Amino acid sequence: MGDIFDRGLFKPPGTFMGLDYGHDLTGRRAAVLGIPYDNGAHPSRIGARDGPRAIREASRLIRRFRPPDADFDPLERLRAIDCGDVILVPSMLDEAEAVIEKAISLIAGVGAVPVTMGGDGSVTLGQLRAIAKLRPDLAVLHVDSHTDANPGEGRAKATGNTFVRAAEEGLLDVAASTHLGMRGTFYNPGIFEKARDLGYGLITYEEMRTRGVDDVVAGLKQRLAGRPVYLCWDMDFFDPSCAPGVCAPIPGGPSAEVGLRLLRGLEGLDFVAFDINTVSPPHDVQGITAQLAAQVMYDCMVLLSRAPRNVSGNS
Repeated sequence: MGDIFDRGLFKPPGTFMGLDYGHDLTGRRAAVLGIPYDNGAHPSRIGARDGPRAIREASRLIRRFRPPDADFDPLERLRAIDCGDVILVPSMLDEAEAVIEKAISLIAGVGAVPVTMGGDGSVTLGQLRAIAKLRPDLAVLHVDSHTDANPGEGRAKATGNTFVRAAEEGLLDVAASTHLGMRGTFYNPGIFEKARDLGYGLITYEEMRTRGVDDVVAGLKQRLAGRPVYLCWDMDFFDPSCAPGVCAPIPGGPSAEVGLRLLRGLEGLDFVAFDINTVSPPHDVQGITAQLAAQVMYDCMVLLSRAPRNVSGNS
């Protein structure tokens, strides 16, 4: 796979949940990939470049069986593998996007589903470029407290306008894509209107709280049924009480229980990529954000392993 992967750092026991480490994807349905990058543009909270290391460390606390509803080993069912980290230099965004795109293309191009851990929101665009080449009818479900579809004035390329650039490049079907969980304060007015003007669906956290998780999940599954889905999950979706170690913590969000119930309710969708990002270890408390991110990744693999093509035996 060339020289874009760091081949020497994450051999057992340092892999995600003790997975095998390597780059031979023959027969693999899922591949974990670390993207140790941040754009270095935040005025006070830089550190998401260390997210993959922290998530791997925290994943030692996650067990492989989740009874009663998932009393099986999803990693074994998927023959998942940890590919280590992409070699990147933080703040060199153009180069990082190209390398990320190449890495994801190598994984997804042979039929494995990438399960990635960032890294700040800058890691998403390169991944979308790779997946869109394989799945031109791609829809995105973006779970975040921010839209990341902000106007780009002054920062033509930044974490806050990833989904502006994705829409402009035609990487996804904006009419089928949804931003979910938005709340808090912003630098500019009209942030939600900007996302909607681009064509995205948008469900604020207040709307989700009012409607209830089950109703929101039912609507999402109807909207996304039959579409290849890229799940982008920013850890600042969660309230800082359970996820303090993120790039931009926003008080007043969902608990770990509510967020995980939302995620687990998405069973049945055709997921083609999982992108879990924005864990910032320098700002974490006792590693609880990294542990929750590891749980999110595990639950993503449960969802993937329950796709009809991956089921063998009882679930």
